[in-house]
Amino acid sequence: MKRPDFMAAALKEAEAAAARGEVPVGAVIVRGAEIVASAGNRTRELNDPTAHAEMLAIREACGKLGSERLTGHDLYVTLEPCAMCAGAISFARLRRLYFGAADEKGGAVVNGARFFATPTCHHAPDIYAGIAETEAAAILKDFFKDRR
Repeated sequence: MKRPDFMAAALKEAEAAAARGEVPVGAVIVRGAEIVASAGNRTRELNDPTAHAEMLAIREACGKLGSERLTGHDLYVTLEPCAMCAGAISFARLRRLYFGAADEKGGAVVNGARFFATPTCHHAPDIYAGIAETEAAAILKDFFKDRR
């Protein structure tokens, strides 16, 4: 059986976010071959600066599981997480983080603060960068090009 393309699911969430006028970032949380939660950015729609795709997916997964820990779960997200999302990923104890496009301005995983490498980080997931990077970056570039 072919393993599902989880980054493709995250890219669909990013495209849906763009269609809503949100910065196009999408995320899915998986365990094994199952998507447990998925979300796209909703900061404008919810008037909530914490409504990033990662945060919403983490909240949904934790709610479904009845736990604040997502041990054994993986997160696929189209853009390098910011410091807020990196903190939530650490506190949720996600096993692996897969992300698409690097974010030189706001990222905090391989850019900026490099949250998971700090001594105050309680848990660092395994990190896999550049997954479907070209597609993820194109969605973002097209979104912002249309608005400038």
